[in-house]
Amino acid sequence: MNPVSADVRQEVQALREQIHEHNYRYYVLDDPTVPDAEYDRLMNRLRELEASHPELVTPDSPTQRVGSRPQATFAEVRHEVPMLSLDNAFTEDELRDFDRRVRERLGDLLPGGDLFGAEIEYSCEPKLDGIAISLLYENGQLVRGATRGDGYTGEDITENVRTIPSIPLTLRGSEWPSVLEVRGEIYMPKASFEKLNETARARGEKTFVNPRNAAAGSLRQLDSRITASRGLQMCCYGVGRMDGVEFKRHTDVLEALNQWGFRVSRELQVAKGVEECLAYYHTMAEKRDSLSYDIDGIVFKVNDLGLQRELGFVSRAPRWAIAHKFPAQEEMTQVLDVEFQVGRTGAITPVARLQPVFVGGVTVSNATLHNMDEVARLDLHIGDWVIIRRAGDVIPQVVRVMSERRPKEARAVSLPSQCPVCGADVMQAEGEVVARCSGGLFCAAQQKEAIKHFASRRAMDIEGLGDKLVDALVEKGWVKKVSDLYRLTEDQVASLERMGRKSAQNLLKAINKSKDTELQRFIYALGIREVGEATARTLANHFGELEALMEASEEALQQVADVGPVVANHIHAFFAQAHNRETIAELRELGVQWKNVETSAQSDVLAGKTVVITGTLASMSRDQAKAALLAMGAKVSGSVSGKTSFVVAGENAGSKLTNAQALGIPVLNEEAFEQLLATGTLDLGTSDSQA
Repeated sequence: MNPVSADVRQEVQALREQIHEHNYRYYVLDDPTVPDAEYDRLMNRLRELEASHPELVTPDSPTQRVGSRPQATFAEVRHEVPMLSLDNAFTEDELRDFDRRVRERLGDLLPGGDLFGAEIEYSCEPKLDGIAISLLYENGQLVRGATRGDGYTGEDITENVRTIPSIPLTLRGSEWPSVLEVRGEIYMPKASFEKLNETARARGEKTFVNPRNAAAGSLRQLDSRITASRGLQMCCYGVGRMDGVEFKRHTDVLEALNQWGFRVSRELQVAKGVEECLAYYHTMAEKRDSLSYDIDGIVFKVNDLGLQRELGFVSRAPRWAIAHKFPAQEEMTQVLDVEFQVGRTGAITPVARLQPVFVGGVTVSNATLHNMDEVARLDLHIGDWVIIRRAGDVIPQVVRVMSERRPKEARAVSLPSQCPVCGADVMQAEGEVVARCSGGLFCAAQQKEAIKHFASRRAMDIEGLGDKLVDALVEKGWVKKVSDLYRLTEDQVASLERMGRKSAQNLLKAINKSKDTELQRFIYALGIREVGEATARTLANHFGELEALMEASEEALQQVADVGPVVANHIHAFFAQAHNRETIAELRELGVQWKNVETSAQSDVLAGKTVVITGTLASMSRDQAKAALLAMGAKVSGSVSGKTSFVVAGENAGSKLTNAQALGIPVLNEEAFEQLLATGTLDLGTSDSQA
């Protein structure tokens, strides 16, 4: 092989730099400086040189955006920092309530400590209707792209994100962090969406309903060449991890991202106080239809990053941000019938079957009526004309009955006395609005829904066990309860319609894989009423092992953070049922296992103590620190007072640290806190020197 001349190497490098610059100006700044023909000439010349000298091809070359071979599947990615969702506001009052809560929580950090006069600075940007994405850069090079997934685990779609021209393969400039995780939204512009559907119609293929669905489908193509053809774009809204670089404001972060090569919203603004936020909201609502992309609301974030850290998080959402959704789109249609569905807990839910109508980008043919109290409130009859709304552009709801147009043949809606699935009596407890089937274990609807919940991704995560397959297994009588899943044979599964030998083997492999799980996932999978993911995680961290949870009294359960009397009653009642305990025992005998959360030996170390966390901890999030303290028996408070036992202080600790020192309250730095967690022993005798 002939050696590559210095002139060729220099030309290749110059071409790459020119093309990267043109991509940045075209896709990020929307300010191209050369015609398309000149851009094509540069790209073709680079391809020629790389074809002649393949040893010069590098992963960050502009020619390497599109892969050549389809992938078999997407690998799983665990996010280093969870990708949390946002709380929503649908009215101006709800946004004002958010602003009030922010000011109340910040308290003495506000100018002059004035809860009423102080105005918070917010960043304001459109909420793009797309797919949340995480991009990881190491030493300036793109190394991974992942979907949000459930917020904790997503899918590796690196090959696909490399095809999106507004995503830099190499960061611009030289002052970027050594490790940078960028977060944003991948979306399909309206023009690309129309072009995609026009092509599909010409080929007689199925069209996409809206740009978001088209973007999601395009992003999850196993063949990255298909993704590359779809015209996707990416707009950044923040970072998850940023090593070695610090900023004071969220908008400073976005400005830096833009300089490093990323597209950020051209509509980004800073507002002082909630009234300026509302003014921005109304301006964007008027501008919404003229934008080249779909948006479904506005995201407001406390701009000061130090104040963000003080505010922290709750469950799956930050306290310092909110999405103010645009008014839901509404349409009029007719109620053809009202049917009753049976949920996995036996809840009987009335559902309106509608004359199909296109609203908010999808065709809606049914809407939940929640319960009979809601039916009575609406005075809804079968045959009525109604106004439906997609609340938050997601859930279809009946918001008004047009009683003035009620047909003479309209019929009142009545609750059935027997379950529509199994025929058992329908019961409604005093004081509850929800009616329930009393069929319990033998009601097929509850069996199916309980199994589907058990197998769902956020529970036992049995890949491939979809709704139709669960229905078939229950109808065959092979699966009557969740433990029966682990008794299935290959011959049974392979005999089902559309299930061959290979599919059966894959399903049994997934079922077997699910045996190794986590305690919090198993608790959530049990389907206890009102025990969602966050509560399941809290219970696992508090009790450490399932046996302790199963034996806990209602009083003991109410000592767990965020567990009130109602939830405690549901948990206690669930484990009091013999058949539930029998099913759990069967699952463990069949090999379902998990590691206990290592808190049981330390569970009383901090009993009776009140702890406050302030500042940023390098080794864990504030929520993780709180969970660890709760598991050791402590009560975690948001403010320092004379009742505070000690304070855990990380970097950039604020007024809470100052208050603690003024009151003579012991302070542990992160090293001392980690020692407490590791050893289960607390020594506050030298804590003054650890602040």
